[in-house]
Amino acid sequence: MAKSSHPTRDRLIETMAELLDGSDPEHITADQVLTASGVSKGSLYHHFEDFEDLLEAALIARFSVNVDATIDALAQILATVGSRDDLLKALRKLNIYNQDQARSSFRLERARAAGLTYSSPRFHEALGAEQKRLTDAFTDLFIEAQNKGWMSENVDAHAAAVFVQAYTVGRVVDDIAPEKVDPAAWIDLVMHVVDKAILN
Repeated sequence: MAKSSHPTRDRLIETMAELLDGSDPEHITADQVLTASGVSKGSLYHHFEDFEDLLEAALIARFSVNVDATIDALAQILATVGSRDDLLKALRKLNIYNQDQARSSFRLERARAAGLTYSSPRFHEALGAEQKRLTDAFTDLFIEAQNKGWMSENVDAHAAAVFVQAYTVGRVVDDIAPEKVDPAAWIDLVMHVVDKAILN
């Protein structure tokens, strides 16, 4: 269940989210958050069950911003493409953005956040709800493509929605490698799979 918004709660989440830009989660302390936010320790534990609850809320807030941006991009694609070729071009553009090296920190954070769900049912449920929003948006895109005859009905739209996210998050394998795959070669491979295996 989503917790109601409160200015102090929101300030703590915003502060933690900002601190995550420059530090790994395990290096951020409650004292740092309290100092940066100007919020008292009592207020922190009034709005959050524990410090991990605040960290989880901040990770979800950061993920939600990217989910919203991707959903907006997918809605724009649905509203503007008029052919299979237009859809391929739009998906190439989206992939170029999502696969860019500048997005490596987001991919790593997303992978790390997913790993944290293993030990926290609370976080698993909250992050899962955001993940579902994103998967549903991709699924809607593919169902619309099927309805227009641009994608084979033999491909499960939900499975395709998970797959396109999996190869994006999975790019962390290359993000941490000393010798990186040529970006153009990666996009070409991704789009070949999208063209031949998903849209078909």
